Amino acid sequence: MQRSMLLLGVACLFGNVFWGVARAETVPFSATLAGASEVPPKTSAGAGTATASLDTATKMLTYDVEYSGLSGPATAAHFHGPAEPGANAGVVVPFQAPASPIKGTATLTDAQMADLMAGKWYANVHTAANPAGEIRGQLTRAK
Repeated sequence: MQRSMLLLGVACLFGNVFWGVARAETVPFSATLAGASEVPPKTSAGAGTATASLDTATKMLTYDVEYSGLSGPATAAHFHGPAEPGANAGVVVPFQAPASPIKGTATLTDAQMADLMAGKWYANVHTAANPAGEIRGQLTRAK
């Protein structure tokens, strides 16, 4: 009887550890891109959206960025961080091609995941007329 209780206890402990580690969360993010969000703000008819999802087990970020109305063709686009709204930061995930729609994936480091989860990443689209960025949007957890 004691042995079967011990085995049951070990099985429960193993199950809790295994399932606790194996559970992954997929976290959705979104941003609205506008010239007014640039630092400093830009006057632009450009507008866009960015959506993303982060698989916390694989550290894989899947993203989709769409925009229209820019002053000219996009010359570059990427995620920047870490930065709070109103501050600028370096590129953390460059996009392969800046033409809308932009779709892609990236494997993040633990530090990048922490910054993204803390709301310290933004999407930025650059043009020749606005080489520092024409439209921008801070990524926040979507509901």
